[in-house]
Amino acid sequence: MTNWKKRQEADPYVKRAREQGYRARAAFKLMELDEKDRLFRPGQRVVDLGAAPGSWSQVARERIGGSGAVIALDILPMEPLEGVTFIEGDFREDEPLAELEAALDGSRVDLVLSDMAPNISGVGPSDQARSIYLAELALAFATDWLDISGVLVVKVFQGEGFDALLRQIREAFQIVKVRKPRASRAESREVYLVARRLKS
Repeated sequence: MTNWKKRQEADPYVKRAREQGYRARAAFKLMELDEKDRLFRPGQRVVDLGAAPGSWSQVARERIGGSGAVIALDILPMEPLEGVTFIEGDFREDEPLAELEAALDGSRVDLVLSDMAPNISGVGPSDQARSIYLAELALAFATDWLDISGVLVVKVFQGEGFDALLRQIREAFQIVKVRKPRASRAESREVYLVARRLKS
C-alpha cells in the first residue's frame, strides 16, 4: 500500500466523508468555514469554481435549501448532482461564461467558492506560482460577478506571492479573514481567504 493510500485510509475526514455521502473530505473544510463565517443562507446564488468532484457543491446545495441556485464549473467532468447546474469548461473562455450568464439569468452572485488547486508538479516555486494565479482568477471572477454584499471564499497556499495576493483582496473587499480549518491537513500550507463586502 502506498504512503498516500495509507494516509487516506487512516484519515478520519475521509472516513466521515464516505459515511455521510460526501464526494471528498474537503466538504468538512467548507462546513467549518460556514460555522465560523456564516457563508450560507436560504435562496442564495452560489458559484463553485473548480468544483469537481463536487463536495463543496453538495454542501452548498444542502445549506441554501430548495430555493436559490448552485452553479458548478470545472475543466474536468463531474458526476451530476441533484439541484446543481454543472458547466464543464474553463471559466475564462466565452462559451462557459455564456452558459453561466444564462444560468444566472441576469442576477448577481451571492457567494463565490474556489477550492481550486494546480496539478502538483513537485517543483515548489512553479506550483506556488500557479496556486497564486488560480486565486487571482477567482478574485477577478468575484469582482465581476459578486453582488456588493457577496462573499468570496478562495483557497491559497502560503508562500511566495501570498502577501501580494492578500493585499489585492484587501483592496477589493472591506473585510478579509485568513482561515485554516481543522480539516486541512496540519502539514499543508493551504489557507482559505474569506472576503466580504466589495468596495465600490
